[in-house]
Amino acid sequence: MKMKHKGILIVVSGFSGAGKGTLMKQLVHTYDNYALSVSMTTRNPRPGEEEGKEYFFVSREAFEEKISQEGLIEYASYCDNYYGTPRDYVEKQLEKGKDVILEIEIQGALKVKEKFPTALLMFVMPPDVAELKKRLESRGTESVAVIEKRLKRAAEEAEGIEQYDFIVINDKLEECVMQMHSIIQLSLIHISE
Repeated sequence: MKMKHKGILIVVSGFSGAGKGTLMKQLVHTYDNYALSVSMTTRNPRPGEEEGKEYFFVSREAFEEKISQEGLIEYASYCDNYYGTPRDYVEKQLEKGKDVILEIEIQGALKVKEKFPTALLMFVMPPDVAELKKRLESRGTESVAVIEKRLKRAAEEAEGIEQYDFIVINDKLEECVMQMHSIIQLSLIHISE
């Protein structure tokens, strides 16, 4: 009889515009054992984003109540908004044996690693800064001032990437997805030994 393993947490971070969201969607679509955690945020939805799919969009007051109830695995403030990971969804998926992917920024990732030492931390980067700026501009959802703020924040975040288990360069989508899946599978083998 095959024993069902408990899932692991995979934390994916990266600069805004590095392609994290696209990579996660493709990973979940291509392989069937992943569950993508839906974060909670106080920021406004971008065009095309749906409640409960990309994020749970809540007021600052509702978010702070969730914090006080210990209902979040981690949370952080980024560009004047809160972002956090709801605890109940993640724990249910792990118990089912799903490997849960959290797409969160660096502050939250390090908090998760403290609470879940076996969590796998991956940092996604574009091939270079020019490509990062191009991706941010091509979204068409942010002002020049916001893009500049995100690029400045990227430079600050680069200082923390040495704490990640793996750095993945997102140049070609399919290759990057396969590389991430391989890293996760090797980590599962290592954890179970």
